[in-house]
Amino acid sequence: MKDKLRPIGIFDSGVGGLTVVKEVMRTLPNEEIIYFGDTARVPYGSKSKETVVRFSIENILFLLQHNVKLIIIACNTSSSVALSVVERNFKVPVMGVIKPGVEEALRVTRNNIIGIIGTKATINSGSYEKEIHSIDAKTKVYSMACPLFVPLVEEGWLNTPVTKDVAAEYLMPLKSKGADTIVLGCTHYPLLKPMIREVLGSGVTLVDSARQVACRARDVLSEHNLLAGKRKGKPDVWFYVSDEPDNFSRVGRRFLGFSLGNVRKVSHV
Repeated sequence: MKDKLRPIGIFDSGVGGLTVVKEVMRTLPNEEIIYFGDTARVPYGSKSKETVVRFSIENILFLLQHNVKLIIIACNTSSSVALSVVERNFKVPVMGVIKPGVEEALRVTRNNIIGIIGTKATINSGSYEKEIHSIDAKTKVYSMACPLFVPLVEEGWLNTPVTKDVAAEYLMPLKSKGADTIVLGCTHYPLLKPMIREVLGSGVTLVDSARQVACRARDVLSEHNLLAGKRKGKPDVWFYVSDEPDNFSRVGRRFLGFSLGNVRKVSHV
């Protein structure tokens, strides 16, 4: 019984993983959550594979100090380059955001032409293409790095002419290739969904992997007999960061729609 009450651990390089937190809270309303945002070392998308792997391992070790029962890597860059390494080195179930998003994209595409947008590191890793082609080798995949999207989201520029121009510059080449499905391969990007839909039109389906990750987390916990039962009162959600918490709290409220309360700054390395 005590094992079932242990929290779920989620980490990201910054605030973007809060989109995953939001979906986990919706899908698993009885689960406590510990979130760590590595805000002192954000972004991961421009760093080397070796550095991202090291950071990811350090983040997992921090979460394990809090006795988590499942770890979600809510960062596409870490999921791209570090998941296979950490899966081999930790007993606790660890899951990333790429496979659930890929499975959903393959389910909803009508013409088997899929576009991927993400950070430079995620796109350069080719992880989405590899995952898609391991399931369906005939599906065409086109990728586009969108490095300006993250700072635009964190500035709150979700619906400005500048953001729309940037989105059109990034996205129209994918539309011209015939992609009918676009995977939002960064956890910041769901906040830009209205803008992206406006640029691409209603004929293109957007896949937000956060929702699929939450469903997969529920399945994994069920498989390991670790699902929490109904609680008295609302389960706790704790937020930790590695740098100044004020900006995280401000931007995080935009992601979650409520005040994050006491965000704690920690030195975890």
